[in-house]
Amino acid sequence: MAKQILILGGGYGGLLTALTARQHLSAAEANITIINRFPTHQIITELHRLAGGTIKEQAVALPLQKLLGDKQVNIVVDTVKEIKPNDKQVVTANGAFTYDALVVALGSETNYFGIPGLEENSFVLKSAADANRIREHVEARLDAYKASGNKADATIVVGGGGLTGVELVGEFADKLPEVCRSKGIDFADISIYCVEAGPSILPVFPPVLIERAVESLEKRGVTFLTGVAITEATTNTVSLKNGQTIESNTIIWTGGVKGNPVVGSCGIAEDRGRATVTSTLQSTSHPDVFLAGDCAVVFPEGSERPYPPTAQLAWQMGETVGFNLSVQIKGGVMDKFTPVFSGTLGSLGRKDGIGTIGGNNTKLKGLPASLMKEASNVRYLSHIHGLFALAY
Repeated sequence: MAKQILILGGGYGGLLTALTARQHLSAAEANITIINRFPTHQIITELHRLAGGTIKEQAVALPLQKLLGDKQVNIVVDTVKEIKPNDKQVVTANGAFTYDALVVALGSETNYFGIPGLEENSFVLKSAADANRIREHVEARLDAYKASGNKADATIVVGGGGLTGVELVGEFADKLPEVCRSKGIDFADISIYCVEAGPSILPVFPPVLIERAVESLEKRGVTFLTGVAITEATTNTVSLKNGQTIESNTIIWTGGVKGNPVVGSCGIAEDRGRATVTSTLQSTSHPDVFLAGDCAVVFPEGSERPYPPTAQLAWQMGETVGFNLSVQIKGGVMDKFTPVFSGTLGSLGRKDGIGTIGGNNTKLKGLPASLMKEASNVRYLSHIHGLFALAY
């Protein structure tokens, strides 16, 4: 009888697990079901472009049915409410599922760090729906600014100077001049802030590339406030630790993530809300539970610092888990997870970027970095056979 494999989450880790598992397991050997909140696989690394209005939703939200429909994978659009690992059961908003092997790839959640008013009064950028909300809100605020002249409507505050926050302000700096012209607004009236509590934006990059990013974006109207934390947010103000208050009707928070609470509370071994895993990406407490992506904490051998949660890491974890599922069912030796880091690329708008690539961390900036990031996205889409899904 076919074993029941249940995959929670259709992001990078979940999708690659499903694709890889099906390469190694026939339908007679395993019945594979993937449960995801959305009917689409979302390209999270490109959401800033949707929020800025430079691409359409179809470019970042690919139908799971198109990607998996011919792979004999069952797709369930539902929300996971509870995992019961001791009962081999998962409870969703609309039912319950049992499994022989479980893959948890539910990603992370936004961490507001207890900052008063931040969760209630800010936007996040975690899905295509979030990106659409941001774009529509910004345009509505610009219309309101033209009608009333209220400066808060022309002020955007992005909290968090990591890759997501910086790519988002880069998109705004590129796109809003064009939007303002179409609405008869002077772009010089628009204020775009990026607020970072740490001493620098983009800490994953070398200083020379950080300087390049700051210089490029400041020239296009972005103001960086580093070394200063947001202490409170209201519907129209952002308070900073240095005593400054910014009046803004658009607050976007990209400043942190935390483990998914469904994972942290389900009873499998965890470390600050993220599941601990073996070298083969099995739960350290439940070997029939595998983990991929941000909801797992993975340490390099001999290191006390875990790998950073990235799409690149989740993709590779999914492929390792997919193969190891086949070994668990058919026998053999499981693969140990040994990630390969090909580099980090950051967009600073449509024709500018920074990046490090290869084992020697070759530095890229400007159009070459921008083109490399585009090529990286095409490579991923090609890998998941997603290019044809763009045409739906």
